[in-house]
Amino acid sequence: MKCSLDFALENKEGETMYEIIVVGGGHAGCEAAYASAKKNHKTLLITSNLKNIADMPCNPHIGGSAKGIVVREIDALGGIMGKIADKTHLQIKMLNKAKGPAVQSLRAQGDKITYPKEMLKTLQEQKHLEIKEAMVEDLIVEEGQVKGVILENGEKIESKIVILTTGTYLKADILVGNTRTRQGPHGERPSNFLSDKLREYGFQIIRLKTGTPQRIDRKTIDFSKTRVEPGDNEYLTFSFDLEPQYKIEDQIPCHLTYTTEETHRIIRENLEKSSMYGALDDIEGIGPRYCPSIEDKVVRFSDKERHQLFIEPESRYYDDMYLQGFSTSMPKEVQEKMVHSLPGFEHAKILKYGYAIEYDAIYPTQLKNNLETKILENLFTAGQINGTSGYEEAACQGLMAGINASLKLEGKDPLVLKRNEAYIGVLIDDLITKGIRDPYRLLTSRAEFRLLLRSDNADQRLRKYGYEVGLIDQEQYNRLQEKEEKIQQLHAYLRENKLKITKEVEETFQKEGFQVPNATMTYEQLLRRPEITMKWIENFIEIPYKKEIKEQVEINLKYEGYIAKAYKEAEKLLKLEKKQIPDNIDYDKVRNIASEARQKLKEVRPTTIAQAIRISGVNPSDISILSVYLKKEYGKNE
Repeated sequence: MKCSLDFALENKEGETMYEIIVVGGGHAGCEAAYASAKKNHKTLLITSNLKNIADMPCNPHIGGSAKGIVVREIDALGGIMGKIADKTHLQIKMLNKAKGPAVQSLRAQGDKITYPKEMLKTLQEQKHLEIKEAMVEDLIVEEGQVKGVILENGEKIESKIVILTTGTYLKADILVGNTRTRQGPHGERPSNFLSDKLREYGFQIIRLKTGTPQRIDRKTIDFSKTRVEPGDNEYLTFSFDLEPQYKIEDQIPCHLTYTTEETHRIIRENLEKSSMYGALDDIEGIGPRYCPSIEDKVVRFSDKERHQLFIEPESRYYDDMYLQGFSTSMPKEVQEKMVHSLPGFEHAKILKYGYAIEYDAIYPTQLKNNLETKILENLFTAGQINGTSGYEEAACQGLMAGINASLKLEGKDPLVLKRNEAYIGVLIDDLITKGIRDPYRLLTSRAEFRLLLRSDNADQRLRKYGYEVGLIDQEQYNRLQEKEEKIQQLHAYLRENKLKITKEVEETFQKEGFQVPNATMTYEQLLRRPEITMKWIENFIEIPYKKEIKEQVEINLKYEGYIAKAYKEAEKLLKLEKKQIPDNIDYDKVRNIASEARQKLKEVRPTTIAQAIRISGVNPSDISILSVYLKKEYGKNE
């Protein structure tokens, strides 16, 4: 492992100290450490096990609905998840291709061996970054400010800022049947004391739960009884900077199967043996609503005859197949019966049994919009410790925490992405404003401006921010500007040139069953017709631009009215975002607002009227009263 102690600062006692310490080497920690180090801040990444850097304890896929857009946003800002995924995936596809561009999203099946290796290599080669194997048990806190960390051996390491990205390791318990075992996802030692220390410092600690299904020996599955799910037959990348790193024909397929009536019978008859349904009576954690266990699916959706399950490879280098959608906390002997009831799995060998994992997290309304905590200054948190689920949700928080910790060191304003600018902005705003009940998962339905937050335009939305904070270099930014110029050029060309309706042109339209235009029309007008595509227009003219340029112009023209409406709605939001609420406001002095609204406002302490409106329990009448009070007392919101 590369060592960079030469850059470390020296405190007055001569001990090594850092500017930023990142605790945890998962997807959030990797992004946070990379961002802060790339911004030339002396960074230490502490992980309990070097082998767990960028680990994928659950499904090894990257992306998915909404999540794939987040990965592109991470890349646009200068993060690394998309690039690592592009270099190491087993297959990639665009989801929802038959639907509109607002919901289309990339999904790649990652490799559990090569993805972490490539991530570790990237971190080790990054200047100003050191990696240390250790367990953090406490923070150095002086007068409400974090000054570093304390390891389990009592060693103190000082820093100006600490970022906690501890994932599911805070007091982690593995749940299978009626057994509870204190350990991490792979049997590692969890962090048994840090969450207690955080509680002592004043944090509200909550208990959450997630789970994972079985891993099956590939050689024992009868794939003839399943449906093949291949990768797309076109080259795709998460990153705006990399060319495709794979061959289409080398992609490894996934497969699809379904639960059966027998599967459901076994689950119903053994329900009390599941950890979550009676086998353990001391479970506090709430599981993810949008990624439920198979027990939850059978109980909650009892009218469904079957549930789909995806059979996904974990790596090119071993035979474990991941049974997506079959997460469970049943005893092992019941899991055997459940698996053998599936088509193609009659003789399947289980290599690793499913389990649930329960862990501590902090309630996220205790965070500012830059992911610094309100309880302790100079302490940032990111990832599952904030109550989210998913590698992508964790990675984007880690990136934003790393950026904002660095900006604070530099005496600059934080980077806060708005809801109309990025899914990342939606996620963070939801966490700090609404809080959570169960592990938070990003969905396209959470974004009211999703037509603006598309996979195809993430670089145009966010790369300028990456450039401004120093994670995007001049060459990358120049490519964005060149791309935007070409989009304008192509749009102008289509607007200024016309298609003459000749006999040959009429025949081309009639051949496709399209209505022939009554008169000469511009190519821009033609492309606005729902049945006409850019590719079809190339029957008449040559368009010497890359696919991404043509795609942007086509989307912008076809959805112009909807996009304009979305921007108009976003402008209303921006006006409300400009109406600031003073940090020192005393909500007890705001008379006549509802008691629930007062309590929620005091808990969240929104920074703008727009954020206050989004708080659950704060009604329009409360907002009106608050606005009048601000105008009277502070001269605000005029």
